[in-house]
Amino acid sequence: MANVVSNEQLIKEVNEMHRKKKHSIPHHIQTVVAVLVTIVMLFPLYWMIATSFKSAEEVQRVIPTLFPETFHPENYMTVLQKANFLKYYVNTIVMTAGILISQVLTGILAAYGFAWGQFKGRNALFMVVLGALMIPIQVTFIPIYIMCANWGLTDTFLGLILPEAVSAYYIFMLRNTFMAVDQSYIDAGRIDGLGRIGVIFRVLVPMSKATIFTVTLVTFTNGWNAYFWPKIIAKNEVRRVLTVGLAQLKNTFAGQAVSNYHEIMAGAVLAIIPVVILFMVFQKYMMTGYSKAAMK
Repeated sequence: MANVVSNEQLIKEVNEMHRKKKHSIPHHIQTVVAVLVTIVMLFPLYWMIATSFKSAEEVQRVIPTLFPETFHPENYMTVLQKANFLKYYVNTIVMTAGILISQVLTGILAAYGFAWGQFKGRNALFMVVLGALMIPIQVTFIPIYIMCANWGLTDTFLGLILPEAVSAYYIFMLRNTFMAVDQSYIDAGRIDGLGRIGVIFRVLVPMSKATIFTVTLVTFTNGWNAYFWPKIIAKNEVRRVLTVGLAQLKNTFAGQAVSNYHEIMAGAVLAIIPVVILFMVFQKYMMTGYSKAAMK
């Protein structure tokens, strides 16, 4: 009997080893592919940082170097002195904060209206909002610019912020999340004496934190990286933002283009620091937010 039991156990162990061996190859392939994709995605970031520490002579070599032969941290000080980067930072922060606050407020209120509001033509109007997602600003910037110029908003923070004050993407994501909230929570809030504003900010918003974090990060990134509209509306250096300032780094000597890619990369590293920090801190909310928004 003992021999029979030991033989059965041996057969089970052999089968288990075959099963593990069979499934180990796809797992290893997935690991290798994941590592390769990660390297491909991170290499441009590494190349930007490495180039920012190189000399002008090393950057212009025919055969590029993977690592800086000699580190030149003074490239960052040169950028800060050559271009008014501190002013560009302040302008970008003010513009991004204005866009962020306005899109959060309008997005939350509009999302509630489309999710729980009862008015005629609600769905048709929401289709119009979705249609706005497919229209880039390059199509509408001429009438928007003429309107802002007639109102005297050129070279002003209001001119930078106003055309981006409402986001169709923000409304779409938040509306889907609000619709996924159970009706009983809304009814409980109304029984407790909450009005519409109370239901929105004391019931729906706390239950949609993940989605709000997600779309807020996307809004911040889009505002921080905005280039086309700030280039059009802000002609004066007083209201110039980081993205436009980076483009101007190539024309630093009497308007003549120079090969200062090491300085441009240093400026780009300075520009992406806030975005990288925010994504590192709040990345855990992003997948949760997208999954909740897609539930309904």
